[in-house]
Amino acid sequence: MKVFLWRHNRKFHSWSMMNEPNIHQDFYTDAIAAVVAETMDEALILLTKEHGWIAEELQRLEPQIYELDKPKVLLQVVQGN
Repeated sequence: MKVFLWRHNRKFHSWSMMNEPNIHQDFYTDAIAAVVAETMDEALILLTKEHGWIAEELQRLEPQIYELDKPKVLLQVVQGN
């Protein structure tokens, strides 16, 4: 099994980024999705089934992929004001 981690931040989004992906149906500034699956296709199916994620837009981003073969830190988030 693998962990597929997608992250998209629109904090500095501007009109110059018209082709920027829109990976979720809701308005967001920072969107993070982590899915455990065998393949990326399976991860996309699980994620987009009922959760508001948009598969076509997620495919425009390269997810971080982690093998679940040994202990490791997958995600750390530190947010400021």
